[in-house]
Amino acid sequence: MIPIHTTYIDPSAEAEVNKVLKTTYLSEGKNTLRFEKQLEKEVGFINPVAVNSGTTALHLALVLAGIKTGDEVIIPAQTFVATGLVVIQQGAKPVFADINYNTGNIDPASIRQKITQKTRAIIPVHWGGMPCDMDEITSIAKEFNLIVIEDAAHALGAKYKNKSIGSISDYTCFSFQSIKHVTTGDGGAIACKDQKKYSEALTRRWFGIDRAKAKTSYLGERQYDIEFLGFKYHLNDYAAALGLANLKNFNERAKQLSSRASFYRESFKNVPGLSLWLCPDDRESSWWLFGMHAENRNDFIRAMAKKNITASVVHQRIDRNSIFGGLDHSLDNQKLFDKTQVHIPLHCGLKDDDVHYIIETIKQGW
Repeated sequence: MIPIHTTYIDPSAEAEVNKVLKTTYLSEGKNTLRFEKQLEKEVGFINPVAVNSGTTALHLALVLAGIKTGDEVIIPAQTFVATGLVVIQQGAKPVFADINYNTGNIDPASIRQKITQKTRAIIPVHWGGMPCDMDEITSIAKEFNLIVIEDAAHALGAKYKNKSIGSISDYTCFSFQSIKHVTTGDGGAIACKDQKKYSEALTRRWFGIDRAKAKTSYLGERQYDIEFLGFKYHLNDYAAALGLANLKNFNERAKQLSSRASFYRESFKNVPGLSLWLCPDDRESSWWLFGMHAENRNDFIRAMAKKNITASVVHQRIDRNSIFGGLDHSLDNQKLFDKTQVHIPLHCGLKDDDVHYIIETIKQGW
């Protein structure tokens, strides 16, 4: 079966991780710092802070943004549950905005309709790696004095109007989970535009202790005074070593994915029963997913499975979970999206023959 995702591990990764294991210095250290520097250099992050998951990156961003009990945060329902759960974790309420049916991304017009006096932040999710309408979202945020926290779990390497995702908003959160473009096994990062918030993030990710300033006394204990709540969110050094290895040829792999996505789009543009999603000229997707709309989607998925091709829905709307209070029936585009969205394999594990086979199989119909 051709999988919809794969885990890419660079050939140099084993040696890099073994170096760390042999030192026995496994916690946060030099490799984590090197990894952050490479994220800045290779992918264009501003002030990256490496953490132990994309979820902790989102939660830390909410903490830095000052989100508190009683606040409201506008998010799309088309995302993974982590986007909503971290809002609840802060005591705030996730408010669901509708999406654009032809991208899966949050609709700025719907954001505007959902704003109340309690709204404090917007979390746009770059679905499948395609950047959201950031100019419109940023304009709304400025108008209503809201914080923007980008959920870029899918969008490593994506660009919006020649700006790297990770350099635009107040905070941008990434995931390095096992099937992402670059994996650290599990991990994440938060990019912080404000220098003071960046410094605060470095401290909050390790219990609220500034490790650079907390020197060890003659007693052998670090000297510190915790001023605000911190967490055990840091990325360890052997995870960072894995990330450094996997970053080595990231840009070349990103180009390969983009080329294959273009080939898919050209091949499928006249296939009956398929509707391709929008790819605006002013942005570049990271192509973590290749999504489209399919008529008779269940038949499509079954037909692909019979030919050993994985086709899959990736994340149904999260407001179907009781913890979020039940379905928001005002999300008309989300309702339609749920009925037809489907994704097919797109990853670096695909061979050219696999790509041609997938295309020809789909063209045969379902």
